[in-house]
Amino acid sequence: MGLEHIKALFEPRSVAVVGASREPWKTGHIILKNIVEAGFKGKIYPINPKATEILGLTVYPSVSKVPDDIDMMVVVVPARIVPRIMEEAGEKGVKAAVIISGGFAETGPEGAKLQEEVVKIARKYGIRFVGPNCQGVNNPHNGLCASWPLIKKAGPLAIISQSGTVAATFEIWAEREGIGISKMVALGNRADITEVDILEYLGEDSNTKAIGMYIESVSHGKRFLEVAQEVTKRKPIIVLKSGRTAAGARAVASHTGSLAGEYRIYLAAFKKAGVIPVDSIEELYDVTKGLALLPKPKGNRVLIITSSGGSGIISTDYSELLGLKVTSLASETAEELRKVLPSYCIVRNPLDLTGDATAERYDVTLGRVIKDPNVDIVLTIFGDPIPDANNVVEKYYNKGKTIVPVYLGGGDVEEKEKALMHSKGIPVFPTPERGVKVVRALYEYTLHLEKVRRRSLS
Repeated sequence: MGLEHIKALFEPRSVAVVGASREPWKTGHIILKNIVEAGFKGKIYPINPKATEILGLTVYPSVSKVPDDIDMMVVVVPARIVPRIMEEAGEKGVKAAVIISGGFAETGPEGAKLQEEVVKIARKYGIRFVGPNCQGVNNPHNGLCASWPLIKKAGPLAIISQSGTVAATFEIWAEREGIGISKMVALGNRADITEVDILEYLGEDSNTKAIGMYIESVSHGKRFLEVAQEVTKRKPIIVLKSGRTAAGARAVASHTGSLAGEYRIYLAAFKKAGVIPVDSIEELYDVTKGLALLPKPKGNRVLIITSSGGSGIISTDYSELLGLKVTSLASETAEELRKVLPSYCIVRNPLDLTGDATAERYDVTLGRVIKDPNVDIVLTIFGDPIPDANNVVEKYYNKGKTIVPVYLGGGDVEEKEKALMHSKGIPVFPTPERGVKVVRALYEYTLHLEKVRRRSLS
């Protein structure tokens, strides 16, 4: 079946919502409403034998009664009914499904038996499905929010998650910052479609620039490694792996019925494939955002420019701890800066422009350091309310150095400037530590790409 049926999951021409409800608080109503409000351009078919109209849409009593073809269906009915729904869908020719319903393998032996029945029916008819026990899928690029909450902002970040809440959090942050997502899938029990299937699809997706993953286990280790090695040649994969401790592994088993495996084995596999591991949801989002949008550095020599002395020191410590080189300015750069900056500015690394810094002072500084042969990465920290910071960063962004903006302590001005930078496709980070972690991940991925390039030439 290849990627055709995975494509039908994210890019259907028609969607049926089985279990669509008239009750606003029910999941079947929320998902139908989100698909409508997200602006899905294809046909939408609510399925409910006890209704004739929901949200202005004609309701059909069953999938079989829909007069047209159905590419994808979302199933929100009690678990015991799902096998019958899948039989109907198979006879109808449905290509893909999302089974939101819980009550399967995650509940014990009886649920596992029911799940096996669903898998058997799906394979009989060639239906590929996500779930069960999941939070659905989203593709803002075509208005398909078959999930919750309603997320409409289209962008370059993809998220594959075994937790619906982790996926939703990632989406919310991306929308709130005006960056947006390309695709989201919350996998649930992974009875059929796995993270590897989605990874393979996203590797070919032109709207996806970086892929974030929250996983509790990997379904097919060898295939994961093969697919990840191919995908990371073109775009970065960032993974938050849980179940790293004995207690965490037990929690994984009760959450989605998975076996977590030893973390050191995962780390070795990630390193081989060029996958970037992270330690928190926050870091998963930051690094995916950064690697999607930041230009690749030529090396690991970092210069820190700041208006906040404390932030500069924190950045220096973090850079050193994470194996980055806190570089020295070239002597000619330092001489030029001493001529154009106030005498009380500290011209070394970190380069402290002090608390009365303006956008103009950053402009003058970046204009010099952008030519410095000793510098690869410029961590540019705005530690005060500095209007017009966005224009200064844009002026020097992707002009030979990797500029990584951090903005904190700036109140309303900070929020406005960050929004403007994000609208221009420039990622901003809210603390020095988070910015430095992204720098480290970006450098790691750059090293991986260089290894891939050398292998291809040998």
